[in-house]
Amino acid sequence: MKVEGKWWVTLYGAPGEIKETRHGKNVVVTTGHQFLADFLASAAAAASTFTMRYIAVGTNGTGEAAADTALGTELARVSGIVSSATAIYRISATFSSGVATGGIYEYGVFSTLTSGAGTMFSRDVEALITKGANDELQVTTEITIS
Repeated sequence: MKVEGKWWVTLYGAPGEIKETRHGKNVVVTTGHQFLADFLASAAAAASTFTMRYIAVGTNGTGEAAADTALGTELARVSGIVSSATAIYRISATFSSGVATGGIYEYGVFSTLTSGAGTMFSRDVEALITKGANDELQVTTEITIS
């Protein structure tokens, strides 16, 4: 089974004004593979334990690696909205005004809302996007299982 992910990021300024967008592929890290295997093994008994629904953003531009277990420098983490399509697991999250303000390079999916904790499933590094205090950042990732 192959697991891969994609990211879409949109920075909004004034209501409805799109300031910047990014799109890229990520690296599903080793701990993400293990988390998926653990989930599949326990799904019949306790599917509610699958908590991989939190998106974090960070300021470190160092490239992704399969051995990563955290973002380089996490800025903020929020709970995402989960949906699925044929063999695609999708998480969408919004970083509202005043949250995650600054220069953002990296994005990650985690198993808990607590910053610096939990299991990281995947990580992506893209070109700098600068989020102002009044901006809203919408982030969506898709994990395709094939």
